[in-house]
Amino acid sequence: MSEEQKEIHLDEQAQNEMPDAPQEEQGIDFEAKFKELESEYLRVHADFENVKKRLEREKYQALEYCYEGIAKDLLPILDTLEKALESARSVGDEAISEGIKLTLDNLLKVLGKHGIEVIAESGEFDPLLHDAIMQVPSSEVEEGSIVQTLQKGYKYKERTLRPAMVSVAKN
Repeated sequence: MSEEQKEIHLDEQAQNEMPDAPQEEQGIDFEAKFKELESEYLRVHADFENVKKRLEREKYQALEYCYEGIAKDLLPILDTLEKALESARSVGDEAISEGIKLTLDNLLKVLGKHGIEVIAESGEFDPLLHDAIMQVPSSEVEEGSIVQTLQKGYKYKERTLRPAMVSVAKN
């Protein structure tokens, strides 16, 4: 057999091995399968992009609020300094009270540079920033206003570290 005859014979064998379905139907099946796989690829790609964006957001928030733990640990120290200041003032020791006040002011200034602030202790009650410990009858302020602060609250940037414990007016 010559080379040409061998090629023709191989072509005939390949045609005999093909399924009985017409070539047009096979093309339609391939196109439908292609569109299905393309759609699946687009969904998976969109999911991947969403996960990527979410992880980027979480990373940014983790970096943004990385000092939140140490800030919470400093709150009892601030409370202790404030109690020491009150005690020194009640005893009448001006030198010690002035030293404690300067220390407290410097600490609050440094914390303020890093986004830690005291929550407002007067005005309207805000459940996101205040914990109402009790309601007190008061004719001096309108209902729902803060009458007294029992413990200062602090926030770190936009998050509440510790809500202020307050008593609220009830008329």
